[in-house]
Amino acid sequence: MSVVSEPLVRPDSLARLDSMIEDQEAAFLARTGESRRIRRDCADVLAGGVASNWQDAPPGAVWISHGSGSRVVDVDGTSYVDLHGGFGVGLVGHAHPAIVEAVGARVRKGTHFAQPTEDAVVVARALARRFGLPMWRFGNSGTEATMDAVHLMRVATGRMKIIKVEGSYHGHHDSVQVSVYPSAEDAGPAFRPRSVRQGLAVPPDLARLTIVVPFGDLEAVERVLIENPGEIAGMIVEPIMMNIGLIPPPDGYLGTLKALLNRYGAYLAFDEVKTGLAVAPGGAGELLGVVPDLICLAKALGGGLPCGAIGGTPELMGLIAEGVYEQVGTFNGNPLTMAAARAVLLDVLDDGAYRHFERLRAIMSEGAVAILRAHGLAGYVQSFGAKGAVIFHDRLLRNYRDFLDYPDQWGQAHWLYQHNGGVFLPPWGKCEQWTVSVQHGEDDARRFLVNLERMARDYAGSAAIR
Repeated sequence: MSVVSEPLVRPDSLARLDSMIEDQEAAFLARTGESRRIRRDCADVLAGGVASNWQDAPPGAVWISHGSGSRVVDVDGTSYVDLHGGFGVGLVGHAHPAIVEAVGARVRKGTHFAQPTEDAVVVARALARRFGLPMWRFGNSGTEATMDAVHLMRVATGRMKIIKVEGSYHGHHDSVQVSVYPSAEDAGPAFRPRSVRQGLAVPPDLARLTIVVPFGDLEAVERVLIENPGEIAGMIVEPIMMNIGLIPPPDGYLGTLKALLNRYGAYLAFDEVKTGLAVAPGGAGELLGVVPDLICLAKALGGGLPCGAIGGTPELMGLIAEGVYEQVGTFNGNPLTMAAARAVLLDVLDDGAYRHFERLRAIMSEGAVAILRAHGLAGYVQSFGAKGAVIFHDRLLRNYRDFLDYPDQWGQAHWLYQHNGGVFLPPWGKCEQWTVSVQHGEDDARRFLVNLERMARDYAGSAAIR
């Protein structure tokens, strides 16, 4: 569900916003001295002083000490309402009693065997019920899940080319590291985007096998299918785009897309690494009424442990069972991950959890729109289930080209105001969304609104709303 504010005042200049960012960055750096010290001291052994490049967001990485319930505490001792959620992992919050009990009981029985355990069957059956696809396999990350989906579509068809959406991130394997965040100069015409490899590590010949289309554009997909007869194995798509803010599909797009691909002998894979379990019990497929040929899951499924899963039709997953495609991994179905996932699916994310997400979603979305209107700021909110984003723009984002036109400063300013006000959103500003958990309360949601109101007041120079 989206809550949209009418576009109001579009600023002629971002100079005021730049000044606000400068002030907020100074406040941020003054609060995070211990994080900077640790990073500086470990740079000789930890590349870049962080464990992932995504943790290295300006103006600096924040090192975390611990988390409990809806909060995390950094090494400087600052407590935050955690709406970062580990880039969407944290639907259960931190140290949830059901997860602690499940993992604690399992760890005393052994942590790894590289052989199946009973919980894997329970988790697979629960996923089959929720997502409408009967057969499942497990991995350790979203990257592994989307890699398996691409491999399965290629093996099933004997075709090597795939289609992906411009501006979507599907992990860091070569086939999908194409046109993730291309520059306007490199991206080519909007109606026929170029396939731009994401860095020097992606082989040019492999990047040419991934053909890029705009989100929501069925004509572009059919053109690719016609221009590459008998060569397209399938298409991987986020059913709701969640790496360029939050962009839902046009009405009817996904169902028509599946029918179109299947008509040309190709398959449709949903990347539900972010949407799965978060926007509805059965993910975006349930919310939007479309069951694809393959679904990729990760993040929230593991309750904080590394996880990945792929579900599909008997036709596709049978290729694994028959050994035509070897879906393997030493840690696939790890007992700790399966114990946590079982607790997530059976004990935590029940009907009450989704009613709770809806209450918090309404408070945050409706409150944010009211603040934008009160201060005369252009913008709107997109939100589904536990996920949402404030978009400070004078028109709805429909695809990556719209996202490119959306000034970066708004997302960075919002992130800084929230962080300095005790709310930890995902870094990288306009790219990301909030994630609420079952352990967040209304006070947490209202803290988010207090910080947003402070930013809007500072920008617009209007009186505070109490």
